[in-house]
Amino acid sequence: MQIQSVLIANRGEIARRIMRTCREQAIGTIAVFSDADERAPFVDEADTAIRLPGTASTDTYLRGDLIIEAALRAGAAAIHPGYGFLAENAAFAQQVLDAGLTWIGPPPSAIAAMGSKIEAKRLMRSHGVPVAPDNTVETLDEIGLPALVKASAGGGGRGMRIVRAADELAEAIASAEREATAAFGDGTVFVERYLENARHVKIQVLADTHGNVIALHERDCTLQRRHQKVLEEAPSPVVDGELRVRMEAAAVAAACAVGYVGAGTVEFLLDRDGNYWFLEMNTRLQVEHPVTELITGIDLVALQLVIADGHPIPADLLVEVPLRGHAIEVRLCAEDAFRGYLPSSGVFRTFHFPPVPGVRVDSAIESGSEVPPYYDSMIAKVIAYGATRAEAIRRLTAALSGATLHGPTTNRPLLLQLLEQLGDVDGPGGAGLDTGWLDRQQLGSGPQPQELEIAAAALAVVASRSAGYRFPVGWRNNPSQLHSQPLVLDGSIHTVQYRFDRANRLEALVVDAVPVELDIASRDVLARTDTAVFGDPVCGTTVYVAGGRYTFTVPARFVSPDEAGRAGSTVSPMPGRVVRVLVAAGDIVSAGQPLLTLEAMKMEHQVQSPHAGTVSEIFVQAGQQLDGGQPLLKVDPT
Repeated sequence: MQIQSVLIANRGEIARRIMRTCREQAIGTIAVFSDADERAPFVDEADTAIRLPGTASTDTYLRGDLIIEAALRAGAAAIHPGYGFLAENAAFAQQVLDAGLTWIGPPPSAIAAMGSKIEAKRLMRSHGVPVAPDNTVETLDEIGLPALVKASAGGGGRGMRIVRAADELAEAIASAEREATAAFGDGTVFVERYLENARHVKIQVLADTHGNVIALHERDCTLQRRHQKVLEEAPSPVVDGELRVRMEAAAVAAACAVGYVGAGTVEFLLDRDGNYWFLEMNTRLQVEHPVTELITGIDLVALQLVIADGHPIPADLLVEVPLRGHAIEVRLCAEDAFRGYLPSSGVFRTFHFPPVPGVRVDSAIESGSEVPPYYDSMIAKVIAYGATRAEAIRRLTAALSGATLHGPTTNRPLLLQLLEQLGDVDGPGGAGLDTGWLDRQQLGSGPQPQELEIAAAALAVVASRSAGYRFPVGWRNNPSQLHSQPLVLDGSIHTVQYRFDRANRLEALVVDAVPVELDIASRDVLARTDTAVFGDPVCGTTVYVAGGRYTFTVPARFVSPDEAGRAGSTVSPMPGRVVRVLVAAGDIVSAGQPLLTLEAMKMEHQVQSPHAGTVSEIFVQAGQQLDGGQPLLKVDPT
């Protein structure tokens, strides 16, 4: 048997990743896409693309019936689910097989066995796999605090809430259920004891239909926020050879217990004393699989295809799995890490990474791509390989620093900050990471620009307004007062004052009331700063400075009547859907009190009152879809 064509039941980065291996093996590819993804790169790269009407996941990528129908119509031989969506849905896997198609994944029975996390732990205990000290009951008294509300189906941090007080449980369960339903189509959750100060270590396993099961070493996924991974690496900096052997043996035992076939990951919590406990098994390819590929030299997607075709794992891997060097992956997301990880959507005018040795970029987008508000905020994975961990960090830092990202806000500044800290925190003499480390950090307002970077942004605006004219904006044929250009960054207004001489040379420059000495060095910095300007100066302009590390907005020169009418009202910080309105007209609220809950990019976010006062008007209702900047409520200050 030889698989000739594969339908990829997914989108974005992972769809493109699977297509890459299929192309290398001359296997045809079929994409399915929602209306929001019609112009996405993965659609263009597929040999065939079939539309799934709608934008919500529940209407498109979670519709197994439509996906199977598309596969049959396009003549696909197999379906690859990627990760997320229907990848761990046992019923969908069985429907694929019943339709006469090849399922590139484990048997439905294995997915079902690991799909209920409570039942999975019971099964692991019976096969001698260490399981965390928890309870399978659903009463908080027996579980103890802190507790963790967790989605039974799915992962990736969706549908998870930490509970530290008994009176928080009901709301945590309700919120987790809503989020799990939106992300996985299944709102079932359970409660377990939350283990603090632990590391998150995963073992990659591979099994075939000939009875062979192997482990491909570990990945450390400890650096995460709100249970969503931010940085992953292989091998783990805290796992030595002896511990690796024991954890790999436990992972193989877990795979054997459910009759596993294909690529999967067994997850463990690891304490500082070297004790480890089974957490769950992901019955699919995982987001961070590239770090395993880089340290082993193995294409995991290619092996998935080999196994699905009925072939055994290559004989050389049964003897020994290579382990060389170090690999680190970071998840580049369209979100503002310094504003509560607020999602961001829109069009990337420029999306470019410089060529750096040992660096791989698995991206969902390219220049001109739009990031829709309906799906996960991750837009790319940037992975670096080096002979040592330090070399991988240097290469990854160079790639991120040199990238040009003109579009929605990303978490790049946070990723660079974490890479700078990684060696100190998680190296010799460091305190070491645990899964809650990042959530405990005070991120502050993020990196701040220097005077010359602010000046470069302002002068770029001046130059853009002067395009096509003989003289720059603000030129006078006799000495005059300084001209002014305001810029906004993270809500703070910076004012740049400038003057040109008769030869069109900049002769005076003041940034935030501080004069800038225009010597050779400063002029050179202004000339070399990578600056791009987009927009209409009348309607508002966006300026990207130093490769996009600082994104300024230029206030509109004329105030819109719509903006003037919003005074005193809260506005939606992003496109999304209203989940719940938490107050009523006439309610007295305090500063910072939650007013309503929004859902965007499969996560819930709360809008808080900007000040103490009385709710005078409510402009939205539960279930309503919103645009970014749309008025929500009006709170009259006390």
